[in-house]
Amino acid sequence: MANELTRSFVAVDLNDDRVLDNILKTQQTLFRTGADIKPVERENIHITLRFLGEIKQERVQEIIEQMKQIQFARFTADFRGLGVFPGLHRPTVIWIGIEKGAEELSRIFETLEQGLKALGVRPDSKGFTPHLTIARVKSGRNRAELVRTISELRDVEFGSMNVDSVRLKKSTLTPKGPIYEDLYELRTQSGSNEAI
Repeated sequence: MANELTRSFVAVDLNDDRVLDNILKTQQTLFRTGADIKPVERENIHITLRFLGEIKQERVQEIIEQMKQIQFARFTADFRGLGVFPGLHRPTVIWIGIEKGAEELSRIFETLEQGLKALGVRPDSKGFTPHLTIARVKSGRNRAELVRTISELRDVEFGSMNVDSVRLKKSTLTPKGPIYEDLYELRTQSGSNEAI
């Protein structure tokens, strides 16, 4: 349907099994604190570049056209250390930091943001902080133990991966969690871009 809204976002998928295995071990460590957390499913772990919210179908195509203007070379992203939003006093989101590769991700975000601005999309008020969300905190249960464990893991190494594509993704919310679907994949100059 033409008026159907698509909940969507632009992201880099995490596709390195070694990094994903390390994240899974850390999620299990966090779970053992007894805190009320919901880990992000392995297949859904990604770096969000820009959340777009509910958008009309014709806007999806316009965003794809803007994404086609983005150029970047393949680069390496290193994942290191645990952190939280908004802060350790009341954590709601648990994330992994990105060291090497953060500048390249920020450049892609800035180029994307300029393209979205040209379409009349409001700027992202939060800006962009390169990170990888691995869990959400649902309540204050066992918060002290959770915070202690996160502090102990603030310098843990998760590994690195090559980044050679950025994807526009559709998110369908279900009681069991979100289901993601690729709408478009922008690959580095050496690859080919394609609508999914």
